[in-house]
Amino acid sequence: MSFGYVWLFRSVPPLVQLLFWFQLASLYPTLSLSIPGVKTFASVDTAHLFTGLTAAFVGLTFDIAAFSAEIIRGGLISVDHGQTEAAKSLGLGRRRIFWRIVFPQAMPAIIPASGNMIIGIAKATSIVSVIAVQDLLYSVQLIYNQNYLIIPLLIVATIWYIVITTVLSIGQYYIERHFARGKGGDAGSGLWRSTWRRLSPLGRTELGGLA
Repeated sequence: MSFGYVWLFRSVPPLVQLLFWFQLASLYPTLSLSIPGVKTFASVDTAHLFTGLTAAFVGLTFDIAAFSAEIIRGGLISVDHGQTEAAKSLGLGRRRIFWRIVFPQAMPAIIPASGNMIIGIAKATSIVSVIAVQDLLYSVQLIYNQNYLIIPLLIVATIWYIVITTVLSIGQYYIERHFARGKGGDAGSGLWRSTWRRLSPLGRTELGGLA
């Protein structure tokens, strides 16, 4: 079942999922909880239940959950199996082995990919404007449809997206540093020093020379 879920929602584009949930009332006009042919306990119009905001929430959540599952699976299998065998030889239980041995070692592999995914989904929220959900882009569109200042307002939206992703990137950096303790690398470096080291070939050369 988990394989089927991941396969399905990784295969369907987010925009298609949003449109499906938004138009669910066309397929099922009414959703009800009942015993078929006996009694109906509760019933609700699907159009009232799945508003644009609800459809956006459900569609994006299902999509990101599928990718999150693969990120976590990749992080867990990156931990050498010998770690688990060694813990078992010490008499540790399965739950304790997972939370104290496997999971902490998997987090350095999980966090970067998860951070990138969260930043990606923050930008992907702009697609909910197609179902009239008033996100940042949709609000900008409403304004420039009135005053026709298209480019200036798109620049404003761009700046806000940059601010949001920058804040998320800073949070990702500190979480990575927390779980990278004892592994060296950038764990003890400052935020801007670490960023310069990662992004700039010249920065890597200079820092290597200083080392």
